[in-house]
Amino acid sequence: QNVPAIIQVFYPGQEGGTAIADVLFGKVNPSGKLSVTIPKSVGQLPCYYSRKPSRMREYVGGETTSKPLYPFGFGLSYSRFEYKNLAVDKKQVSQAGAVNVSVQVTNTGKKAGEEVVQLYISDKVSTATRPVKELKDFARVSLQPGQTKTVKFTITPDKLEYYNLNLEKTIEAGEFEVLIGPNSEELKGISFEVNN
Repeated sequence: QNVPAIIQVFYPGQEGGTAIADVLFGKVNPSGKLSVTIPKSVGQLPCYYSRKPSRMREYVGGETTSKPLYPFGFGLSYSRFEYKNLAVDKKQVSQAGAVNVSVQVTNTGKKAGEEVVQLYISDKVSTATRPVKELKDFARVSLQPGQTKTVKFTITPDKLEYYNLNLEKTIEAGEFEVLIGPNSEELKGISFEVNN
């Protein structure tokens, strides 16, 4: 709460100091994203974005413990990015079909930058318990100040499969939600249905 930003570098190697200096002095606009979730309190542990629906419980502190300090996929930049007009090309698809998803990303900042657009999928109802969301794709997009680009993804059957109770890969019919955003918490969603 006392600093506007933190640089998490893990193990940067022997040129890490040079790279960090380039970011601190504005020579490079950072675009890295966290590959882990950083909890707000010990009561949240274990803390990960792809939890099962029953995993999240409230501890002392109530609602403040339900969101992590920094979610999986989080990252700051000297630019700001806005997501809008999330769309799917089909509202219904067969189990062997594909769905094309698009979202417009705008650099609303004053500096050119890169954003890592993340796509998660949530199976709304399934025979076996599944994670509330799973990262299935991502794309890096470079944007000048004020520039908007349309980022496109294709959801193929392999992105909807999971191991059922008999440990067989399967796609079950039903509603799936596509979630797109800059990290695993700040997401825009749209649904489509898989038919038998």
